[in-house]
Amino acid sequence: MSKIKKAFFCTNCGYESAKWIGKCPSCQQWNSFIEEIIHQPDLKNKNEWKEENLSGQIRKSQVLDEIEHDDEERIITTDPELNRVLGGGIVKGSLVLVAGEPGIGKSTLLLQDALLLKQLTILYISGEESEQQIKMRSRRLGISHDQFYLLTEISTQSISQEIEKIRPQLVIVDSIQTLQSPYIDSAPGSVSQIRECTAAFQRFAKETQTPVFLIGHITKDGSIAGPKILEHIVDTVLQFEGDQHYAYRILRTTKNRFGSTSELGIYEMTGAGMKTVSNPSDILIHQNNEVLSGVAIGTSMEGLRPLLIEVQALVTTSVYGTPQRTVSGFDLRRLQLLLAVLEKRGGFHFGTKDVFVNIAGGLRIEDPSIDLALVCALLSSFEDIPLSQKICFTGEVGLSGEIRPVNRIEQRISEAEKLGFEKIVVSRYNFKSFSSSQFKIEVIQAGRVEEIYRLLF
Repeated sequence: MSKIKKAFFCTNCGYESAKWIGKCPSCQQWNSFIEEIIHQPDLKNKNEWKEENLSGQIRKSQVLDEIEHDDEERIITTDPELNRVLGGGIVKGSLVLVAGEPGIGKSTLLLQDALLLKQLTILYISGEESEQQIKMRSRRLGISHDQFYLLTEISTQSISQEIEKIRPQLVIVDSIQTLQSPYIDSAPGSVSQIRECTAAFQRFAKETQTPVFLIGHITKDGSIAGPKILEHIVDTVLQFEGDQHYAYRILRTTKNRFGSTSELGIYEMTGAGMKTVSNPSDILIHQNNEVLSGVAIGTSMEGLRPLLIEVQALVTTSVYGTPQRTVSGFDLRRLQLLLAVLEKRGGFHFGTKDVFVNIAGGLRIEDPSIDLALVCALLSSFEDIPLSQKICFTGEVGLSGEIRPVNRIEQRISEAEKLGFEKIVVSRYNFKSFSSSQFKIEVIQAGRVEEIYRLLF
């Protein structure tokens, strides 16, 4: 009688070891190894997508030039934001992982988009909710679908048998952490179970050209739960973000083999499901007639979409010996760099001030073109002088205090003009790439931070 095989796995990266190790040699994490049973010898008759492809034929190597290839065919959904982040639609045979916090709306979004695909046969697999709960959600959405099948099951062997009967054109799994393969004798959600179940769906998707969406959990620090190999197996990783206290949600691409990784989609959570936001700049700019200090409007590019974002700053005298630096939606080290530039090049003494920065709307911005707007918001709060609501800024601030050019400057200016701004401040070095005469908005050029201060105050 053969012994049950056991091994130790790193919960962070999935590295396998025959014995326990204090420090993972792959990802350098400490105390991340757990023991799991990875083989159950009693089960011999496998009925999953294993070893052979579904046609029963052994694959052979082919010359690259002799492989027949048609134009990439995508499934265009009724959700323009989902089409955007996927690179133009759902690619057949793709494996997509959608991750986000509990209760953020992952299941609602995918259920809503699946019910609107009337032309496809869809199988929705749920390991967390009952049929009655999903039926209640579909009634709330107010959408019906004749070829929408629901399966509440966690065994991949039972799921594969049901897929053989239905032959769906789209499969949604909610969630991958709840599934369990009978060939791995460990609890659902363990490293080996997640790896085995994801690999099974990958084989199914590639061999049948059926797109599969996997819903995944995230950990306390915001990363996707499970080993890193889960993100390497799938073709696309979508991160669903947003604060539960706000109505707006952001669908962001972190990995995409079929398109750009810098796109995002914005939704509004309503009682009837997720509503797409066609013009997100309207919701990211606070419509307030009262003029306040410490507020500036900056332009940012998310993929091919320009966004105008409200940047808020508060500068106060520090009560304690060490000044505070608090940010929301912005990089703290980047803020410290900009404060050092203002103190060195502009002569502003922020070393005795508490500084608080917030990006309105719950967004997290990594585009360096927001630097100039943040600097202007800091100066406005420092001097307690409000800025005009009809002016916006775009530019990256260098260590010498110079304002560096940014990409796609024409799209940023067009977006500001469309939203009714009268002036936009850009880098002097951007003038080489476009002509300001083609815009009705006044384009102001600046080369250094000192020029911005003299211009505004």
